[in-house]
Amino acid sequence: MNVYDTANKLASELSQSSEYLDYKRIKTELNQNPDVKVKIREFEEKRYAVQLEALKGEEQEKTKLEEMQKIYVELMENNIAKKYFEAELKFNVLIADVNKIIAESVQDVLK
Repeated sequence: MNVYDTANKLASELSQSSEYLDYKRIKTELNQNPDVKVKIREFEEKRYAVQLEALKGEEQEKTKLEEMQKIYVELMENNIAKKYFEAELKFNVLIADVNKIIAESVQDVLK
């Protein structure tokens, strides 16, 4: 079996995984709730800005962090948003694990 066949098989298996299917289902549910979707987008934009500042080594503005945390707390009280974040996390862990396995297999040439 060549590498491309294996990659295509992996892609197929990922798209049939419970993590992917759950994430896809909850995203569809989220799309039917525009208010929650907008709130999640707002949270993700604030989270991205805070992460970007941290990567640049800039000092974190306390108000930005507080705003982000306030939105997150509100979202976690919403069942759809909570399910979304849980499904997103599980799917991201799966992808990270697969990437780690692949990277470890070629580590010797990446040094």
